Amino acid sequence: MSRGSYGIRRMADRDLDEIAEHLGSRHPDVGLRFLQAVKQECLLLAEYPGAGTLRQRVPKRLRGLRSWPIRGYRNYLIFYLQTEGGIDVLRVLHGARRLGRVLRESVE
Repeated sequence: MSRGSYGIRRMADRDLDEIAEHLGSRHPDVGLRFLQAVKQECLLLAEYPGAGTLRQRVPKRLRGLRSWPIRGYRNYLIFYLQTEGGIDVLRVLHGARRLGRVLRESVE
């Protein structure tokens, strides 16, 4: 089976930088491990894009939006859309945030 691919939008890239900086503020290796965990989860989701939880009550332009917890960092979620060849990562957010509002306001 061929592996799917994944893309990371600008806002998700910014999310990743901020989270890794926050997690790595005391121990830099924690931030690096977080980024490696995200990469592994994205590779998995690119191959099996239907694995994530389908999000309800999202704007029309986000129909089909799914989320997936990051192994080892379960409070953080990857939000993505399935594409023809894999996934498109829109955001990576902490689950305690007001997700509906953040997603409506921030997706490009």
